[in-house]
Amino acid sequence: METLEQALGSLRAGMFAPQNGGKIPEKTKVGPFVKIGGTTSVQPDGSVAAENDAYGQTKYILEKFVKLLSQAGAEVKDVISVKAYAVDMKLGGEIARAYTEIFKEVRPLFTMVGTTALNRPTQLVEIELEAVITNA
Repeated sequence: METLEQALGSLRAGMFAPQNGGKIPEKTKVGPFVKIGGTTSVQPDGSVAAENDAYGQTKYILEKFVKLLSQAGAEVKDVISVKAYAVDMKLGGEIARAYTEIFKEVRPLFTMVGTTALNRPTQLVEIELEAVITNA
């Protein structure tokens, strides 16, 4: 098993290497560590899921994360940290409600940060996640 220092070195070495034909990766896995970068509710066709609906966007993103975790060999129970960026902190209750539905049994560290804007005006929340695969 890699040490944390070795895993971080591998991550740094590959961080700027083109992957997926130059496409920026959604997730990175190094040893037991999984990081899913900032994700919004943009769908494969380019439209925004649940426009202007913080709960719906959060639910969409977190359900996508569950699939990405599975692809990396991880599960919801392996999540240790979730960070959400909200364009209006008044939306915190709706974001937290969707978060709780997915993580009610796990309760990873959760941080919500206010931001002035996201890529599109109808996007209300962007989320990133970290997990450590425990296989236990």
